[in-house]
Amino acid sequence: MHRLQFHYTLSRDSSPAQVRNPLIDLLQALSAQGSISAAARGLGLSYRHVWGELKRWEAELGNELVVWEKGQSARLTPFGSKLMWAERQAQARLAGQIEALRGDLERAFAVAFDPQAHVVTLYASHDDALAALREQALEPHRLHLDIRFCGSVDAIRGLNEGRCVMAGFHTLQHPQAGSRAERIYKPLLQPGLHKIIGFAQRTQGFMVAPGNPLALYTLRDLQQRRARFVNRALGTGTRVVLEELLSQDGLAPSDIVGFDHTEPSHTAAALCVASGAADVSLGIEVAARAQGLDFVPLVQENYHLVCLKSALDDPAVRALRTLLQSAAWQQTLADIAGYTPSRCGEVLSLRAMLPWWSFARKKKEHLAAHTP
Repeated sequence: MHRLQFHYTLSRDSSPAQVRNPLIDLLQALSAQGSISAAARGLGLSYRHVWGELKRWEAELGNELVVWEKGQSARLTPFGSKLMWAERQAQARLAGQIEALRGDLERAFAVAFDPQAHVVTLYASHDDALAALREQALEPHRLHLDIRFCGSVDAIRGLNEGRCVMAGFHTLQHPQAGSRAERIYKPLLQPGLHKIIGFAQRTQGFMVAPGNPLALYTLRDLQQRRARFVNRALGTGTRVVLEELLSQDGLAPSDIVGFDHTEPSHTAAALCVASGAADVSLGIEVAARAQGLDFVPLVQENYHLVCLKSALDDPAVRALRTLLQSAAWQQTLADIAGYTPSRCGEVLSLRAMLPWWSFARKKKEHLAAHTP
């Protein structure tokens, strides 16, 4: 089975959409002209080039394409004729889809040629509000959010490695010094280099079956009732939050049945509970409601957007901040279950939002160490 590959070109002209292979053009010219030399002239190519290409294609496809008989007009082999037939069939059947594909590509590339359009590449912990922001960014803002949902840790690493312009991660609203969140995120973030852009507060809680039949309200309840839990993967912000809460309650991962059963998103975890494969998961309210589940609020957290300080003057980042500060977006955010706008679009320092850096203490220790 030979595989097909598609290529496209960028051009100013408005020629019809085509998916063509140069081999088919050679075969058509050869079939129509009856000789390699005539086919070459018709295509504006040299005899040597056409001959070489035909031989190369025969080797590539493992079949002869042309009957080579001295003193006779060149003609296609049955295999070559079938290739021509397959091309005609495909073009006839797929013309509409090819034109539609060309239209989709042109619309995508129109952004590159539009000086008023902007693109922000965003790696982020899974969040329904970001998906809504992506939709609202298009019109009239002409802002295209290229979002890749991944774990919070991977998102920040992507930012630090230059794979995205902005990252999204979340922490408890009042993360404690010395917490698991500090141990994970502090090495990845550097005051003065990174800046937080305000986004939202959201509620995380238990996603449970309607009526909460097991009466699950605390992590202790999960332990005592042996409730089947579905977790999030390592590196996700929700996993970090869960481990932090377990530590606060003096519980170990082994106390939770199903701690090692993971799903990649809030939606996937909610589906797991809705299907009966698990009794409970930690997630966001909007995901629970979408699957007809009940939601038990547990903690408040801040969802942060973070970028490099050097990116703040980027036109795309400025456009995103303008959108975040708009009344229309903040109303949209407030209408999403479990979300509250929080200093949307404001540039915030790491020290103001996260209590993990105490420069005053470090300065004091430095002075004491150097005082005679």
